[in-house]
Amino acid sequence: MKIQTRGILFDMDGVLVSSLGSVERSWRRWAIEYDVDPELAVRLAHGRRALDTVRFLRPDIDAMAGLQRIEDLEVEDNEDLEILAGVPEFLAKLHAGANASRRWTVVTSATERLARVRLENGGIPVPERFITAELVQNGKPHPEPYLKGAELLGLAPADCLVIEDSAAGVQAGHTAGCKVLATLFSYPIESLAAADWIVNSLQDVSLQIHDGLIELEFTPVDRETAVAVAN
Repeated sequence: MKIQTRGILFDMDGVLVSSLGSVERSWRRWAIEYDVDPELAVRLAHGRRALDTVRFLRPDIDAMAGLQRIEDLEVEDNEDLEILAGVPEFLAKLHAGANASRRWTVVTSATERLARVRLENGGIPVPERFITAELVQNGKPHPEPYLKGAELLGLAPADCLVIEDSAAGVQAGHTAGCKVLATLFSYPIESLAAADWIVNSLQDVSLQIHDGLIELEFTPVDRETAVAVAN
């Protein structure tokens, strides 16, 4: 499969870096402090804004105070944070030539403070401008984050490729009108039905820049076979 696009909008966690351990440890601690089922908190936290999760779990508390606490816990916990397979090579090619900063950005459900910590500790170049939880009224699966990401690059959503790993993120990119490439890191393949294509990781995707266009080549995962194997 070969596709071309003008811009790439990356989710952060589960696509560029893995902070899965930090996320789960931090939300379990938060849940115990706030008298919430820890497993429920962990299950809800992936792929969505922490503020939305706090509001859902404890609608009776000051949501901003709850957000500040989970952000502090996650910022402090960088144990086992790692850059994911294929990401360094992928970004190096994306940065080749002129106007690289107009080719890609990050669209994350994390706050800016947390996103910067994770990107820097993971060795990922931090974009000059990127979309974080504070910059949207509606988090994923609403399309607003990816609509704003496309606008940030000066592109129409149809000219952007979203790379995601979560069900909420895939739905957000699809509804925004972007093409969506999903990676199999956090969610089972059957939950990624809204993705146009699915690969195991960015290690399975080659990238070249031709005449200002980003060309990607990969072999998509066969969904029926993958679901059958998983079951």
